[in-house]
Amino acid sequence: MTTNPVHTTGNAVPPLDDDLAGVLDDLTGIHPGIDLLRNGIRLLALDRHSADKTQTLLAALAGSSDGTDILTALAHLVARLSTADTNPALRNLPLDRQKLAQQHGEQALFALTDPDLHQHASEASAAISSN
Repeated sequence: MTTNPVHTTGNAVPPLDDDLAGVLDDLTGIHPGIDLLRNGIRLLALDRHSADKTQTLLAALAGSSDGTDILTALAHLVARLSTADTNPALRNLPLDRQKLAQQHGEQALFALTDPDLHQHASEASAAISSN
């Protein structure tokens, strides 16, 4: 029986790069929900994954062909939070500002759910299983 060569220093999951760590740090304390997202992103980035799990994660994060991914969920959340009908905090704003916020939220939803935006994550996922 031999030892598993996967548990070597060269095969360790590296720490977060400065860009990702910096973004996560900059988002600290905004809201408990954002902190949960930050912690989830950190866990996903630092956890050890199989190739199969990595493929699934890429699709679930931003590469689903049918819009069932985290990026799409975040796009819908942006639209929801920017609309007075679904966010009572905006109902006291002047009507023109309510409509402007809603318009920008709808534009964000449209942009973030554009299939072209999801294509690269989808192709990264597919490349893992290509033979």
